[in-house]
Amino acid sequence: MRKSTFLNSKMFLPAALTAGIILASGFFASCKKNDESVVKVGILHSLSGTMEISETPVKDAELLAIKEINEKGGVLGKQIKVVIKDGKSDSQTFAEKARELLEEDNVVTVFGCWTSASRKAVKPVFEEKYGLLWYPVQYEGMEASPNIMYMGASPNQQVVPAIDYCAQKIGKKMFLVGSDYVFPKTANKIIKAQLNELDGKCLGEEYVPMGHSDFSSIIAKIQETKPDVIINTLNGDSNTYFFKQLIEAGINSKKIPVMSFSIAEEEISQIGADYLKGNLVSWNYYESTPTPTNEKFVKDYKMEYGSDRETGDPIEAGYIGVYMWAAACEKAGSFDVEAVRIAAKGLSFTAPEGTVTIDGSNQHLYKQVRIGIINEAGKIDEIWATSGAIKPDPYLSTYAWARGIEED
Repeated sequence: MRKSTFLNSKMFLPAALTAGIILASGFFASCKKNDESVVKVGILHSLSGTMEISETPVKDAELLAIKEINEKGGVLGKQIKVVIKDGKSDSQTFAEKARELLEEDNVVTVFGCWTSASRKAVKPVFEEKYGLLWYPVQYEGMEASPNIMYMGASPNQQVVPAIDYCAQKIGKKMFLVGSDYVFPKTANKIIKAQLNELDGKCLGEEYVPMGHSDFSSIIAKIQETKPDVIINTLNGDSNTYFFKQLIEAGINSKKIPVMSFSIAEEEISQIGADYLKGNLVSWNYYESTPTPTNEKFVKDYKMEYGSDRETGDPIEAGYIGVYMWAAACEKAGSFDVEAVRIAAKGLSFTAPEGTVTIDGSNQHLYKQVRIGIINEAGKIDEIWATSGAIKPDPYLSTYAWARGIEED
C-alpha cells in the first residue's frame, strides 16, 4: 500500500507492537476462511489482567456495532468477520498481537487498545505495516499518526477544561495521583503548567504501578497536605482499591472531592457507588446524555449484554470507531488503508454523544466536553458542558502556557 505524507514530522515516532487471534462466535462463526463475501477486521483489547475491567466493555460495543452493520448488509457488500486478540494488559503482548493481526490474519483494520502504553507499543507496528488502528480512549495528546484514528478526547477536550472547572468551582490546590505510565505523567505535566498559569499549586504528585493495591502512604500525604481536590489518573482496578481506602481513611467527596479521567459508568458499577458518590469525572459522553441516538444505543447495548451493563465514554467511542470505519470504506469504495484514511477526513457521524467529525489535519474527533458528578445510584449527572463540539488540539498549540510540554 502507498504511504502518504502526514502534516507534521513530529507525528512520526516509531513504535513496536503485538498480535494474537481468536475468532468471534455467533454471527461471525458462519464466515469461512477464504470467503470473498467477507472482510476481516481485528479487535485488540485486554480481556484479562488489570485492564480487563475497562476494556472488555469496549470490545463488546465494537462487536455490537459490527453486528448492526452486518445486519444492514455489511460494508461494500461484504459481511464483517472479526478476529479478536487479548492484549493481556501488557504492552509487549499488545505489540505481538497487533503484528499477528496485520501479518498473519491479514485484517484490513483494527479496533483496540486503552492505555497509552499499549497504543505506543502498537504504533510502530501499524506504521511499519501501514495498518490502521481505531483508538477509543481519551489520552494525553502530543501525538498524531497517519495510522491511528483517535476516537477519544485530546487533552483540550477533557483534562484542560476539567482543571479549569476545578480551579473555578472547588479550589486551586491540587494533589495528583496516577498510574506509572505515559498518560498520567504527560497529563500531569499539562496540569502543572496549567496550574502555574492559574496561580494554583500542586501539593503532591504520586505514581503507582498498574494493578497497585496499597494506597496507605499516598493517602497519608493527602491528609497531611489537605488539597482542595485530588486529580486522579489511575487506570484499571487500582481505582477500586484507591477509592475504598480513601473512604476507610475518612476522606469522602465532601471533604476532598476527586476529579477522575478514567472512571466511567462501567468502572463505577464495579467499584460501587458508595465509594464514589459526589466525586467528579470529565468525559465527552455519559449514559445519561440526552440525545435520541443515545437512547437507542443504551437500549441496544443493554439488550445485547444485559440490563445491568452500563455504557460509558470509551464504550461509546469504540462504537463510533466501527461506524466511522464503515462509512469511510463506503465513501472510498475500498478497504485500502490509504483510501480509507483519506476518505475519513472531515467525515461526520451522528453518535450517541452528538455529531462528531474527524479533523483531517490530525485524525482526532471534534467533541463536546462534559463534566459530571457521580450520584448515589452510581450514575453520572452532567453538571457542565461546552456549548458545542471542540476542535481537537492534541499538541495544545493554541495554549501559550503549554509551550515546551512534550510527552513523557
